[in-house]
Parts: sequence; structure tokens; C-alpha cells
Amino acid sequence: MPVAKKTFVIDTNVLLHDPHALKNFEEHDVILPLVVLEELDGLKKNSNELGNNARSVIRYIDGLTTGENGDFNTGIKLPEGPNLRIHLETKIEKNKGFPLPLDRNSNKILFLAHQLKEKGEGVVFVSKDFVSRVKAEAMNIQTEDYENLKVSYDKMYKGFKQIDVTKKDIDAFYKDGSVPFIKEDFHQNEYCLMTSPERSSAVCKYKGKKLEPLISINKSIWGISPLNMEQRCAIDLLLRDDVPLVTMIGQAGTGKTLLALACGMHKVLDENVYSRILVSRPIVPLGKDIGYLPGTKEEKLFNWMQPIYDNLEYLCELTNGADNKQASMEFIMESKKIEMEAVTYIRGRTLPKIYMIIDEAQNLTPHEVKTVISRAGHGTKVILTGDPTQIDNPYLDKDSNGLTYTVSRFRNQKLFGHIVLEKTERSELAKIAAELM
Repeated sequence: MPVAKKTFVIDTNVLLHDPHALKNFEEHDVILPLVVLEELDGLKKNSNELGNNARSVIRYIDGLTTGENGDFNTGIKLPEGPNLRIHLETKIEKNKGFPLPLDRNSNKILFLAHQLKEKGEGVVFVSKDFVSRVKAEAMNIQTEDYENLKVSYDKMYKGFKQIDVTKKDIDAFYKDGSVPFIKEDFHQNEYCLMTSPERSSAVCKYKGKKLEPLISINKSIWGISPLNMEQRCAIDLLLRDDVPLVTMIGQAGTGKTLLALACGMHKVLDENVYSRILVSRPIVPLGKDIGYLPGTKEEKLFNWMQPIYDNLEYLCELTNGADNKQASMEFIMESKKIEMEAVTYIRGRTLPKIYMIIDEAQNLTPHEVKTVISRAGHGTKVILTGDPTQIDNPYLDKDSNGLTYTVSRFRNQKLFGHIVLEKTERSELAKIAAELM
């Protein structure tokens, strides 16, 4: 039975979230209000990811063939199936059935959806903005959140599991250094605690078709030793040069940023595997650039990167003592072995042999994370850390952010590893706050 044709009215934030969104509506009509094009035009000069996405959408629309395939008024058939129409009418008359003032662009988009519905079209308003969807639903307009780049955070695998085995299996693991294991559904580089009824146990990692031991750690790494099993697995991932993409998820105080920085210092300064550490964070929600703050680039970044400096200072104190931590900090920064950069300015760079840490990655869209990972040159390792339950970006949630999306897309790749840190180790107060608040 054929599906009833729908008319999807697209909000601007959908195209900023996914510049390829117009292609993803099958054989239905896709309506772009003029105000959406105007908003994209106003953003296209920005140097951040929003500006890039706005330019991508405008270039795509500009490149569509008109004439034989129709025009923007009647509709242009896209190769992927949808029929794209641009509503160019600029004169807006008050409609008695429309309850909202036309004093803002979001209401003008809703007004067009209301008009089309009144004409009998099967309208669906698509927006990443919750308030706009609530307004539409109040007017009995069907709404949808754009979910093409959305995956379930609650169903996301944690990178670690516990399985019951025989003592014979564990003994063989310790004797041979690995054990074939095909009974469980493992992801590549997934960690595992094997336990037996005799209370023997072993922590291992799945690679290929067998369980292997973790990298041996004979001493602390820049003063840091794992405080729980998940941290031990995280350190193993961070130290493995054959796993160039790592994601670590955990709430505040679980140690994800500190572990990433400590292992980065070890790989760069102690082992010289990578040329330097590049640390980056989303500057503000939606990736605004740092031009809004006074001062040089370094002075602007200092405030946003303060949590990184705090962790670096703590590591220097652990390794060199309280009296020498400042001198150690200055030496490291002057050595140019650590670079701080805004995510906005990573685009266009090629970064070979870099230990790259992207903190607070849950505030990035899937396309922004793609931009970051695609910058990795030969010999580069990328670590994404964050907490998808704590998002500042108004158009992202725990299911649609770039960090969750990366885990979903890469989980079966041998070059990727993931771990969820669940235990807060910052302090007893931080632990209680994380549980109660």
C-alpha cells in the first residue's frame, strides 16, 4: 500500500544540524520558507561550523538544475526522491486561524505550515527546536524532530561487560596470554571481566576473535593510577597506538579528561610517539567563534580552557611536587608540546602525528565531530570525551549529539575503542552530588 504523500516544512536549525537533510525525505514534498533561506544567508559569512553548513546548503540549492526538472515554485525533483519547493511569497496577511504574532522568524515558518495545512496538504513541521514543535502541536500541526543522525544513548554499549566462564578458561588465559572466545557478542576492543564460580577472575580485551590481556602498567602515568576497573580499561585504550579513535563517556569527576591528558603527556613527552598534544573544546553552544572576547587568541582561549589548565597543573604537582609545579607548567607550555585550539579553527587543518583530545564533545553535532576526526593525519590519535546527559547546545540531546553518534557508527571498527566511566572519583562530595542532583 503506497504511503500518503506528506509536505515537510523544514526549520532552519535542521539544515544547520545536517546540511544534507533535504535529501532524506524520500518521495515527499519538502518546503523551504523564504525566511529559512534568509537566515542561512545571514549565517553564511560565519567562520564556524554553522557558517560552513549554511554555505553548504546554499551551494547545494544553487546547483540544482531548473527548467526540465521544474522550478522552485512548483518543485524540483531531487535525485534522492524528494520534491523541493521554496515558498517565495513575501507578503504575509493576518490569518484569523493563526494565533501567534508574526514578529519573529520561527512564527513566520509556523505560519506557512499553518497556511499549507489549511489548503489541505498533509503538513509535517520538522524542527530541532522543542518550543517551536510545541507551538505547532498546539495548532494541531503534526511535528517531528529531525532524527536522521539520531541514535539511542540508553541502548549504547558501554565498552565493558562481565561474563561467567570456567576456571579452566581463566587459567588458560593466564597461561597462554589469550583465549579464543566466540560465545559472546563482542565489539572490537571491548573490555571484559571474566569470573568463575571459584571466584577467580581476569580483565581482558576482545580483539580479533580472542580475549587478550591489557597493556602492563608498572608505575603511575604522570602520577595517575587507575582507581577502578573502568579507569584501568580507559588507560589501556589511551595507551594503545593501534586504536587511533577513542571515546570516553562519564559524568563529572569520573576522570575522563584527566586520564586522557595524563596518557597524552606520557605518549608525547616520555615515549615521543606523537609530536604534540592538541586539546580542544567547543567554545560555546552552537560553535560560535572566540571573537566575542577581548584579547589575543591565547588570552581568549585561556578562560575556555581553564579546566584543561587545572588538570595539567594537577599532573605537574603530582610528578614534580607543589613547589615545582609552576616551573614545570611553564616548561611544558614553552616546549610547544601542548597546543590549545578552538574546535572552530580545526577545520581545514591536516594534523599528522598528533595526540588530539576533544573535551566536552557532547556539545558538537555529528557533522562537527566528522570534521574533527577527518582532520586526523597519519599517526594521529583522537580522543573524544564528554557526558551526553549534560548538553548546552539547545538543538542537541543525548541521542543526537556527535559523541553518541560516533560511538554508534564506529562501534564495530577495529580502529575504535569506547569506555563508559561510571564511578566518580573526584571526591566523596562530588560522588554524592552526582548521585543525588
